[in-house]
Amino acid sequence: MSNITKWDSKDGEFRRQVSSFRSFVEADPSAEFPAEAGRYHLYVSLACPWAHRTLIVRKLKGLESVIGVSVVHYLLGPNGWKFASPEDVPGATLDTVNGAEYIRDIYLKAEPEYSARYTVPVLWDKKKNTIVSNESSEIIRMFNTAFDGIVDPEYRGITFYPEDLRKNIDEINEWIYDTINNGVYKTGFATAQEAYEKHCVPLFESLERVEKILSENEFLLGSRMTEADIRLFTTIVRFDPVYHGHFKCNLKQIATGYPNILRWAREFYQLPGIKDTVNMEHIKKHYYMSHTQINPTQVVSLSNGPDLESPSIKPASRPY
Repeated sequence: MSNITKWDSKDGEFRRQVSSFRSFVEADPSAEFPAEAGRYHLYVSLACPWAHRTLIVRKLKGLESVIGVSVVHYLLGPNGWKFASPEDVPGATLDTVNGAEYIRDIYLKAEPEYSARYTVPVLWDKKKNTIVSNESSEIIRMFNTAFDGIVDPEYRGITFYPEDLRKNIDEINEWIYDTINNGVYKTGFATAQEAYEKHCVPLFESLERVEKILSENEFLLGSRMTEADIRLFTTIVRFDPVYHGHFKCNLKQIATGYPNILRWAREFYQLPGIKDTVNMEHIKKHYYMSHTQINPTQVVSLSNGPDLESPSIKPASRPY
């Protein structure tokens, strides 16, 4: 079994594992994984920013009655992500599809020889009893269009990856992923000073870049909210309560150092349905209690970060 509690390499660098399951759900009924209501199930952690992306798109695309979801315990222990009843851990669920105790059981059911890390999110096919994908960036693309023939009419045609902006979205995703989404992890999981500084500085350079963009635009690419905003939001909402202190990403805070990012985060959070996808208890307890190599006392920070519910910020027009 892979050592799930060892994040760094010998040189003190954190290197993210490449996702192993990379198939696609498609609208085509003859596809290997055709879009069907009730066929697919999503496994997530409410703490995980990568899984959070998929929950947001599932919510905004009206897929909650089409794709089921199971939520793991916030604590990532020696055996990986564990399921828990909502009575024991509010917000968590048991696995009603496979009856698994741990996420690793899902991976091993799909691939008995699997030996890499057991990550979330996981998109499961109940008909073929296998994993379709464990790559969040591709799952949100599937959710974006593949189920348009199934969802209620009001959700059809909503796209967070519009054709006329795809080049721009891909370009901004690339540097935001490397230096911000993954940058906080490369900073926080560094076990050598040189590795820490190597990633902390570019992280804040990129936040300054985002701040400038949002000083001129309502969303990252103008007046339309796209997947680029979704992918950034799940990092920003965790930044002050977790990454600033726990991961030592502490040159600035969102609340006091980036007024335009804060305005944008409030506007995004206040969109219908987004608040329902944010569980700050799971977020904080996961990071502060799971990463004992960083926080051996498991004491959890009190701050939830800036108030995103107030003041009220209304989009200039329907953003998507």
